[in-house]
Amino acid sequence: MSYSFYFPWRRAALALLLTAAPALTWAQTTPTPNRVDGYGAPAAAPSPPNPHNNGETELNILTSYYQQDGNHGAVEGGIGTQHLTDLTPTIILNVPLDSVTRLSANVGMDVYASASTDRIDYVLSTPSSQDTRYHADFGYSRQLADQRTIVGLGAGFSKEYDYLSFNVTGSWARTSADGNRQLSVAAQAFFDRATLILPVELRTGGGGEHGSGYDTRQSYNLNLVYSQVLTQRVQAAISTELVAQRGLLSTPFHRVYFRETGEARGTAKTELLPRQRYKYPVGLRLNYYATDLVQLRSYYRFYNDNFGIRAHTVELETPVKLTPFFVLYPFYRYHTQTAAKYFAPYLQHSISDEYYTSDYDLAGFSANKVGLGLRYSPVYGIGRFKTPFGGRVAKFKALDLRYAYYRQSTGLTANLVSADLSFTMP
Repeated sequence: MSYSFYFPWRRAALALLLTAAPALTWAQTTPTPNRVDGYGAPAAAPSPPNPHNNGETELNILTSYYQQDGNHGAVEGGIGTQHLTDLTPTIILNVPLDSVTRLSANVGMDVYASASTDRIDYVLSTPSSQDTRYHADFGYSRQLADQRTIVGLGAGFSKEYDYLSFNVTGSWARTSADGNRQLSVAAQAFFDRATLILPVELRTGGGGEHGSGYDTRQSYNLNLVYSQVLTQRVQAAISTELVAQRGLLSTPFHRVYFRETGEARGTAKTELLPRQRYKYPVGLRLNYYATDLVQLRSYYRFYNDNFGIRAHTVELETPVKLTPFFVLYPFYRYHTQTAAKYFAPYLQHSISDEYYTSDYDLAGFSANKVGLGLRYSPVYGIGRFKTPFGGRVAKFKALDLRYAYYRQSTGLTANLVSADLSFTMP
């Protein structure tokens, strides 16, 4: 059941990271239409393939566990449980073909259980309460002859019980001759097909597994990033990700109750939203190296869309090097947004409204997210072992652990624990 919702820069590293940033979305399915602040997303995945990596094969094993709770479930019209758990094991593999070309593969799953979607048919512990999403994404990147331009292509898919998504992506990045500036461009398109599962009382004939067939959605993203090394201690980047979505933007099993008809069973309608949405976020990132042991990383994003939502997000992260190999990084994130013009709480909509939703992802709220991460990365790695591939020796390079606590002014709370195990092999 669909319930979608995730190091120090020097000159060369700055170019590498900002080249990779647009392609990080390879690991994601179509962005959830109604979620603006991304509170369920895990920490960013490792970078996609880049030729500047000494010919080593990289393997990252990631996993995260996400748990949330609240009392504004959209399945019951803006009331009821929002309890959800989500376990996400993922493997990311970057393989060099030669000195300028690399391939990547990102394969994983989301195993989740949702008490909210269990209310679609009013019968607890039904198949709608849990599901598994499988995804696979593949990428190709190549450094051109000028040694300052990297181009990339990617494609992938995601599949769960009631949802199928395909995506394609292309990217281009060029670094200045002195390595101080870079412009990167990435475009991505998603093509989705959803099974329309309605609340049980609204299905034709009063029952059946599905509601009324299928519908589609297309999403087109254009990501632009310009980065600049300002001084030896300060780097900055400005970015925007323009998004255009067409097709099904409503969730068919979200109920809406109206003040004229009340809360009696059978009086609800399914959520109805426009079939076009445009998003215009702009972000500014600023990194400051206070000392060799302490960094300050900051990020601000302004978000606006044609649903009437305006949002501000501020993120702060302070990596502190406790030893040459051990880094502790506390982080904090604040988000605030206005309500969409189509949102109203339980029993507050009128039957004369053209569009209506009681999904609190579209409500006005503020949220705080605070957490702590640690990274252990010795120069010679944590350990070495032989692999089944011709007796080659792999290095357990680094371990990254992260915990975050999230709280929304609507009462929703969430906990997220994630881990990243990094390996390399010549």
